Amino acid sequence: MTPAAIEVITAPSSDETVARLEVHGFVDYDRADHFLALASRPLEAGPGLRALHLDCEHLDGLDSMGLAMVLMLHRRTTAAGVTLYLDQRSPALERLLDITGTLEYLVPGYTETPSTSTEPQAMAYRRTSDSASAADRSRPGGPEMSS
Repeated sequence: MTPAAIEVITAPSSDETVARLEVHGFVDYDRADHFLALASRPLEAGPGLRALHLDCEHLDGLDSMGLAMVLMLHRRTTAAGVTLYLDQRSPALERLLDITGTLEYLVPGYTETPSTSTEPQAMAYRRTSDSASAADRSRPGGPEMSS
């Protein structure tokens, strides 16, 4: 089963300094360039734009290439003096941004709250045993040679 095609729909905004876009579908390797082209269009409208809001409520997800395109969009908006907002992020998107270390970078004013912790992330990289692995023991200068 292939993911749905990506759609970026312009949402109404009463403020001409603000552009609102709704993202629908899955941003993956095959659709990432198309997503970036569509999401970048408001930047071409002129110098009056100050904020670009991406409504992620209908975003089904993104892979590493999709995340790379969101980061590229962020670079483009920053260069144009426009603030990028990722609105209505799902818990899955929030977790992806947190795990990849891009949450604080992509979300203006984000501060870690007590409910947001890096502990599970740190645990994922911690050795599951306090004892050295067989590879460590067999390596010259391994744990058995410590003084």
